[in-house]
Amino acid sequence: MPLKRSLGDANFFMDRYSEILTGRKREIVLLRGKGCVYKKCAFCDYHLDKCADEEENFALNKSVLDSVTGRFSDLEVINSGSVFELDKNTIEYIKKLCVSKGIKTLHFESHYLYRSRIEKLREFFDGIELKMKLGLETFDYDLRERVLLKGIDEKDPKKICRGFDEANFLFGIDGQTAQSMLYDVDNGLKYLERICVNIMCENSTPIKPNKSVIDAFLTEVYPTIKENGRVDVLINNTDFGVGD
Repeated sequence: MPLKRSLGDANFFMDRYSEILTGRKREIVLLRGKGCVYKKCAFCDYHLDKCADEEENFALNKSVLDSVTGRFSDLEVINSGSVFELDKNTIEYIKKLCVSKGIKTLHFESHYLYRSRIEKLREFFDGIELKMKLGLETFDYDLRERVLLKGIDEKDPKKICRGFDEANFLFGIDGQTAQSMLYDVDNGLKYLERICVNIMCENSTPIKPNKSVIDAFLTEVYPTIKENGRVDVLINNTDFGVGD
């Protein structure tokens, strides 16, 4: 069901609940927090989906979470930032929901800067298999840090992935090739349980999609991963059924 959100002075509707019926079947919810603390990623304008009022956030988040049925025993929770930017009541409600609906696997997203807090979050959700997804975008250090400005000051793929189970990758921008994208996929599958490949879509940031890179992905990379059950591919950023 589309739910209203506020963005500055503008009000509009977006979908915040959906089911993913391909690959690993799961329910997915798009919640709202206080906003991304980092806010420096050059390609991202999702951080605009935020509200400083925790009570308003919880009211919205609860209404979204109440749509969850638990039919797959698997729930993915995303927000415009990291799970650690959701209010306490929302986090506690998610835990109660998992227990009441029989949800055994729970996915959250986090920026690398919060990695030291992941273990305590796992302890809080004791008894539920917690899968932490890193917003990584690429293992290419120069592209990631000098262009995308991700704020991950580490070059070793194995060390970057430590403590995380999954990661998001961003393909289809200047500076990437079929070989570099295959390198990201290979290392992602080597050090993580799952990866999610996002193709760059036009947004309000200076980072724009590169058609030739996207074509290289579709012809040389996608055929190697499209049947891999450990890989999600989002050609459009709403392919999971949430967002706008």
